[in-house]
Amino acid sequence: MSDAPSTVNRRSILLGGTAAVGLGLAGLAAEPAAAAQRGAGRGPLTTNPFTLGVASGDPWPDSVVLWTRLATDPLADSGLGGMPDRDLVVQWQIATDERFRHVVRGGATTARSAAAHSVHVEAGGLRPGTEYYYRFRADRHISPVGRTLTMPAPGTMPDLTMCFASCADYGDGYFTAYRRLAEDHPDLVLHLGDYLYEYPANSGDIRAVLGPEIRTLADYRRRYAQYKADPDLQSAHAAAPWLVIWDDHEIENNWAGEVPEAPDPGFPDRRTAAFQAYYENMPLRRTARPRGTDMRLYRRFAWGDLATFHMLDTRQYRDDQACGDGLRVDCAERLDPNRTMTGTEQERWLINGFHRSRARWDVLGQQVFFAQRDRTYGELQGFDMDSWDGYRASRDRIAAAMGGSQVRNGVVLTGDVHRHWAADLRENPDQPDSAGVGVELVTTSITSTGDGNENTNSRELSENPHIKFFKNRRGYVRTRFTEGELRADFRILPYVTAPGAEAQTAATFVVEDRDPTLHPG
Repeated sequence: MSDAPSTVNRRSILLGGTAAVGLGLAGLAAEPAAAAQRGAGRGPLTTNPFTLGVASGDPWPDSVVLWTRLATDPLADSGLGGMPDRDLVVQWQIATDERFRHVVRGGATTARSAAAHSVHVEAGGLRPGTEYYYRFRADRHISPVGRTLTMPAPGTMPDLTMCFASCADYGDGYFTAYRRLAEDHPDLVLHLGDYLYEYPANSGDIRAVLGPEIRTLADYRRRYAQYKADPDLQSAHAAAPWLVIWDDHEIENNWAGEVPEAPDPGFPDRRTAAFQAYYENMPLRRTARPRGTDMRLYRRFAWGDLATFHMLDTRQYRDDQACGDGLRVDCAERLDPNRTMTGTEQERWLINGFHRSRARWDVLGQQVFFAQRDRTYGELQGFDMDSWDGYRASRDRIAAAMGGSQVRNGVVLTGDVHRHWAADLRENPDQPDSAGVGVELVTTSITSTGDGNENTNSRELSENPHIKFFKNRRGYVRTRFTEGELRADFRILPYVTAPGAEAQTAATFVVEDRDPTLHPG
């Protein structure tokens, strides 16, 4: 938890390969793994395979997922990271200290060639609300050290520091915001989608993107490898457990259910490849393992009784965007009561969770703008059909359930739009004086659309009085949940088109218990 006595310093986050020998490796002796490889008639790995770092995620009170993916040559054309075409033994350890003097769990697993040598260990038998450190070994090579935490036990309410982020386009700049996020020492990180972008290399890229637009399994694997080789992203993964959910660019821009952005008979195969690569590269439990074009990603996690996180998938089950997508004025189709953003089953799952809630804070981790956002000026109203405004009835049902259930404090977290925003959520978005049902915090991008500027967007704010804040810089949001309040710091960087920028807080908002209103902090 946030008040745990030890921390991961920058050296230990980045420590890997043979440099880790000084950490006391008696429990990760080279002999068992090497013997297993020799027993299979195979030679040892001669090059460090931990080039893509480590990660943890989907924590429960007694277990957490530990992830790595072996790659000696991350950008190899095959998408298999230069690894031999055979399965490999990987050992793992969990300790209560970062020097591994007190190892509490360990074992061996298999990195399978068919899964791009990715590893998903569901490490159990852990104590609730506890800080741990973990690492892997393949042959003589030791991974970087990662820090993780288990969820607190039910019935407890320890404070929580949580950061959330979205939209990292490799070509648009450097991932410095991820490093600044890691330096905030969060207990938990939520990534709300657009972890990578499918676009091809472009002559205007700040950093060279690898290859053409990605479509095949090898393409997606190579693109993930390019991202995951970034040291700033690795630092954020190693700092805390992540809860992840996708948006559109992990597959293709603005896809909606079974409908691609443009007619494409090959879209089912592309979606299958993208789903497999996503699972291979994220710290997800086996329940999320894809089955062809289906992958169950909506799920729920509880930080004791303080906060419940409902992670939503707003892409896989949605109807196609109304009125041809984009910004539209007078689009009657968006008001169709049968249109859905979540699909019937996921909506029922979410609303049932609201009615059973006993958390102080119910938090929706999701992708696209939830609050009504009129983007035209004057009497006419214009809305983005890719957001919840294009699915008005679906949003109204969820907002009504949030306001009329056991939810004590409703919070919606959003990415997608590459800008910081903050909004009050009203029972009727067309009536600013209607009852509040919660608040929405929208994070800007890690890099997407570049450095940004100091535009205040004052006209759009005047059209939407329930929206309280806007900032066009890159960064992330840092939150602090307690029994009495939620505090949100909108963190920004002055530039991302060069490395090394420092982060600062552009604005802070506070939400008090039982008051669904944003107050300046």
